[in-house]
Amino acid sequence: MSKLIIDGNKKMEGEIEVQGAKNAVLPILAATILSEGKNVIHNCPRLSDVDKTIEVLKNLGCKVVRYKDCIEVDAHDISSYTIPEELMRQMRSSIVFLGAIIAKFGKAEVSMPGGCEIGVRPIDLHLKALRQLGVEITESHGYIHCVSENPQGAKIHLDFPSVGATENTMLAACMTEGTTIIENAAREPEIEELQNFLNRMGARISGAGGDTIVIDGVRKLYGVEYSIMPDRIVSATYLACGAASKGTVVLKKAKASHMGAMINVLEGMGNKIYVEGDKVILTPAKKLTGVGTVKTMPYPGFPTDIQSPFMALATGCEGTSIFVENIFENRFRHIEELVRMGADIKIDGRVAVVIGTGKLTGAKVVAKELRGGAALVIAGLLAEGKTEIENVHYIDRGYESIENVLASCGVDIKRRE
Repeated sequence: MSKLIIDGNKKMEGEIEVQGAKNAVLPILAATILSEGKNVIHNCPRLSDVDKTIEVLKNLGCKVVRYKDCIEVDAHDISSYTIPEELMRQMRSSIVFLGAIIAKFGKAEVSMPGGCEIGVRPIDLHLKALRQLGVEITESHGYIHCVSENPQGAKIHLDFPSVGATENTMLAACMTEGTTIIENAAREPEIEELQNFLNRMGARISGAGGDTIVIDGVRKLYGVEYSIMPDRIVSATYLACGAASKGTVVLKKAKASHMGAMINVLEGMGNKIYVEGDKVILTPAKKLTGVGTVKTMPYPGFPTDIQSPFMALATGCEGTSIFVENIFENRFRHIEELVRMGADIKIDGRVAVVIGTGKLTGAKVVAKELRGGAALVIAGLLAEGKTEIENVHYIDRGYESIENVLASCGVDIKRRE
């Protein structure tokens, strides 16, 4: 197993080119199975989650070629409508293949998904929406069996604006006869990105980015060339790294319009953020200050994915910051590790109170999930002495060569087996 070793309390400064968005590329790769022809996807980050998605595509019968940041998917010979348990258990987002496989074959068989243990993430919203499209679903022995003999468009109201349920419904409905309306849809930029990709292929979808999405079914979709949007969570993580190390960081190929709630919190801590086209620039506060209460919410609210990295940054603030986790009940698993480094954090249910000490010290810590691992990297930048982070494979799920990116900006960080 790999580990990261960070010699902290050193300034990080430089330019970073933001990688493609993990949460956009995964559903888009799933969507490639719907086309007749080859799809060429650019700006694909080299992440373990992307590698696993490629394995799913190959298992279904697709030909996949990867070079540099480009992935070519040829689904002409796709033959399987089943995803085996070993692949589904590795990555929760693999459930997004369900809607695409149903649209392609009229049937699907997948096991229940796995992924980071950050709390209960039921797929009942996915299944409810698919049933409203006419899909017959049975669950047995840990597998989901779907048959769709006469799919029809429907009016679907999601009880919660779930990103995955919205994506699965879009994929299942884009080739379904009639019109499908999704109410209370997720509004994340990655939803709009999926809409843009599907429309490039020949779909007729409108409204993504708002809470109502309208899908007029089409008979065929075609292969296209497409480039993935920048990753807003990675962008905010690297801005937080600059703030932690008191260095100026320039993000290139970033999209500030996707980062409003996160930029607001960083500025509330005393940092200055400037936007110049596709560049986002952070100049650090001389003294970071607590930001009061931060509540995770569906987009455009503060993202649950950045809660733990920003909590790590809050340990270096003067004053108190309060984090309320409204999305996942088990997303405080990083706190125990931060406390090992000297953080003063108290938990009451889904509320974490951070008393900024500014006095973290290096320690041996363990990443327990993706974003919690990123939080430990930020804590390592704040800390005096060396921090060793184990279970780096979690971080590799969402950050492309994080040690190389940070080292290019002057951080003393190394990966060791």
